[in-house]
Amino acid sequence: MSMNLAFDFSVNKENKTITIKREFAAELPLVWDAYTKSEILDLWWAPKPWKAKTKTMDFREGGRWHYAMVGPEGEEHWALANYKNIQAQQKFTVLDAFADADGNVNKELPQAEWNVTFVDKGEVTLVELHISYADLAQLEATIQMGFKEGLAMAMEGLDELLPSLKK
Repeated sequence: MSMNLAFDFSVNKENKTITIKREFAAELPLVWDAYTKSEILDLWWAPKPWKAKTKTMDFREGGRWHYAMVGPEGEEHWALANYKNIQAQQKFTVLDAFADADGNVNKELPQAEWNVTFVDKGEVTLVELHISYADLAQLEATIQMGFKEGLAMAMEGLDELLPSLKK
């Protein structure tokens, strides 16, 4: 059965934001786990042929996720997500930044606040990402890095993975 799942990506340069709305063909608890458990994130949070590799994850308010995007030649690009607010199976807010392997933020690269909301639609879950930047240059740099294409590919990877995660 083929489902027509929503994918909307919009940029608001005036407000320095990116908004993404993406539906997944799975119930909310499973999609929540896919976004909040490192062992599942490592299976999809990178556009193929890249892989995500978690160094540490502490999913709680004040906790953080330190991970790398690992390329096909073994190159690593590190990132750090600091969790600010979490409402279980509803939403979480995270400060996202590029970092090094030791977790030191690279202030030369874009940083953003992600508000991630989950909407239960029965057998489909809507995930809304509202990403805010301090200035337009950081937003534009993110777009230039291929963020839209990379995220779309990663989310397709989650589409492929979800059926195998269902109990």
